[in-house]
Amino acid sequence: MRTLALAAKTVSEWLLALLLLVLLLPLFAVIALGIKLTSRGPAFYIDERVGRFGKAFRMVKFRSMHVDSPAIVTSERKVIVEENDPRVTPVGRVLRVGFDELPQLLNVLKGEMALIGPRPDTTWMLAEYTDDIRPRLQVRPGITGLAQVLGGRDLSPEDNYRLDVSYVGNWSPWLDLRIALYTIPYVLGAKNVGQRWRRTLLT
Repeated sequence: MRTLALAAKTVSEWLLALLLLVLLLPLFAVIALGIKLTSRGPAFYIDERVGRFGKAFRMVKFRSMHVDSPAIVTSERKVIVEENDPRVTPVGRVLRVGFDELPQLLNVLKGEMALIGPRPDTTWMLAEYTDDIRPRLQVRPGITGLAQVLGGRDLSPEDNYRLDVSYVGNWSPWLDLRIALYTIPYVLGAKNVGQRWRRTLLT
């Protein structure tokens, strides 16, 4: 039953991604033009990420940082973007609420990502995986996911991974629906909307 439901998830998300891509093409054009007019470099940023079963793929985003900006990695191996970060372009400050991820609809159509699932790690992080973390690789990474809507940027990498593994182990269509509903207020700025849910999962 779960296998059939996961297959239905893949098909339905592919169709929804195709519909969204067609509807959002005018917005894509406006965003791309805004990026090109306000900073040097391409409109899109492509990065190699870890996909299902650990297979690498090229994830696409709207570029929100200046070209050749170095990554900032904490001692916890967490990649961060600080408030008022000079690496972020003026348009990028608007895009980083979630609009920068929209081109990943193309990755969904290519079968590399899902609309909902654990966010894809950068490839160098795969070497840090323990057996407790690897279950997150059983599903396609998502544009949005459980850890993200529950405030993943403010959590430690360990807690992010715990939420990812919880998502894989407890997946259901209803869980995806709940994450989708939480994504809307999260993108609109309500970062604390899932605090009670987060406490339940992490205690």
